[in-house]
Amino acid sequence: MINIESKLKVFKMKYILFSFLFLTGTIFAQNDKKSDDILDKLSNNIKGLNSFYMEFSININNPTTGENTNENGSGYVQGEKYFATFGSTVLISNSVKTWTVIKDEKVTYQGDVDENDETLTPKKLMTIWEEGFKSKYSKEMTVIGKKVHEINLYPINPGKVNYHTITVYVDVASNDLVRAIMKTKDGGIMTYTITKFEKNKAVTDSRFVYNPKNYPGYQLIRN
Repeated sequence: MINIESKLKVFKMKYILFSFLFLTGTIFAQNDKKSDDILDKLSNNIKGLNSFYMEFSININNPTTGENTNENGSGYVQGEKYFATFGSTVLISNSVKTWTVIKDEKVTYQGDVDENDETLTPKKLMTIWEEGFKSKYSKEMTVIGKKVHEINLYPINPGKVNYHTITVYVDVASNDLVRAIMKTKDGGIMTYTITKFEKNKAVTDSRFVYNPKNYPGYQLIRN
């Protein structure tokens, strides 16, 4: 029997986190001149790409709930289309429909991209970043062998979100995103580290459409 409710809860959390990782390069509402310049350049770099491919790791550590998990993933992004895998989950979107593949349950959830839906999609996250944060430059430091800028982001309306700080680490030399850390109000720390980033990597449109032949025996649930 498929535990749909629990799977959707896990998916929603991880999808939000994954989308944040992919789109930290979008514009933030800034009020610190140095962080403003760095994040504007980061945003312009991401928006100037036709596509990109990335590999990343995610660590979720929450003493309150006892969760301490590590997962690796990879993904392609082309405009508002994306394909990503992490753990037993595959996320696919052609900007019209979305598919969430849960491998350990052999289930695929299909839905429409709805502008009025409250689910956080990449496009909506871009709007959130444009209006939702204040930023403050912290310092230069070294992360995974790279010299980076550390910048803290604070939600303008903290009562509407379940986290209080997002810290991003931007490569001093390339101005690429290296790591992002989200600190939640219940003491959780979610760390995303980009281990590989390839700009304008060739990708076919078929990558962004669910193909049942690739998932034989899977149940398709249309939302």
